[in-house]
Amino acid sequence: MLRPLIDTFWSADVWLPPNTTWEDIAPGPHKAVQYADHRHVFFPLPLAFVFIGLRYTLQRLVYAPFGKYLGIKDTRPRRAPNNPKLEAAYRASSKLKQPCDLAKRLDMTERQVERWWRLRRAQDKPSTLVKFCENVWKFTFHTTNFLFGLCILWNKEWLWNIDHCYIGYPHQGVTGDVWWYYMISAAFYLSLTISQFWDVRRKDFWQMFIHHVATVALISFSWVCNLHRIGTLVLLLHDCGDIFVEAVKAAKYANYQRTCDTLFLCLIVVWIGTRIGIFPFYLLWSTSVRAPMLLPMFPAYYIFNSLLCLLLVLHVVWTFLILQIAYRTIQAGMMEGDIRSSSEISDSPANSNHCTPASENHKKET
Repeated sequence: MLRPLIDTFWSADVWLPPNTTWEDIAPGPHKAVQYADHRHVFFPLPLAFVFIGLRYTLQRLVYAPFGKYLGIKDTRPRRAPNNPKLEAAYRASSKLKQPCDLAKRLDMTERQVERWWRLRRAQDKPSTLVKFCENVWKFTFHTTNFLFGLCILWNKEWLWNIDHCYIGYPHQGVTGDVWWYYMISAAFYLSLTISQFWDVRRKDFWQMFIHHVATVALISFSWVCNLHRIGTLVLLLHDCGDIFVEAVKAAKYANYQRTCDTLFLCLIVVWIGTRIGIFPFYLLWSTSVRAPMLLPMFPAYYIFNSLLCLLLVLHVVWTFLILQIAYRTIQAGMMEGDIRSSSEISDSPANSNHCTPASENHKKET
């Protein structure tokens, strides 16, 4: 029953250039090039769980001990007193609504309810060490993946001349190194999409969720349609900026203020240069202007370009937040801000992911 719907969705008239069929780009022993196998689009799913397992193994054996060595404490707030009825109300909604009515039903004062609620919410917040481990994991991946991507693309012609992303399309072969680069990148972003629901919850939760979903969709559809060349350039560009995003946060949690400030300056240069410079004026310009000159247009082209434009919108939003932090930094004389988010816990703006000096952190704790 689903076959007609699937055939309609995957119509070659939608996803491929005119006069091209799925059979034309199907892998086979007698083809002139090694085409991407569309069935491999599911390979990143089990690999994503491998990444999740690897992350928590490294967190326990490497990142957490390293963080403790740097002086980061795994401090936990005092637990809220056991109260099954309040616990049930909290699990129904973490936001305290009508504390007066709740106090009357439980024969408590409104102040007692509010105090319990504050303790219970603080109990759910991750420690600084947990947040440090999360950022070091992302820093490790982005650094490794960027170097890996740079190595395999260094001798690829489309890195130096982006027109080669379209010349000869869709009859472009996939080498083993590009295959691994694509699968590893897709698996990582898929793992972030999954783990985001129990990771540190920041104010830009849904922005990041949309970013991950759009990235996974771009990787998957571009793989199926053999548009992997432009996809590798987008991946390489994103890894470059994210290295400094995670490095700044990790330095902040370790209270290395000067390192944090220096990395933040590097972040501003790299982020604006790649996300606001190269991405729209080179990559997006290429897909929007050069591609129609070299290829006959087809419906999927507009889908891919729309997803790239969506990423650009997110880049602009995050750039605005970063520049706000830079402005406050100039005024305060030190790094005082979050990267891509103004709060780590969505309903607690006061707990922002700031690069603050050790004295400020001590004041907050006391």
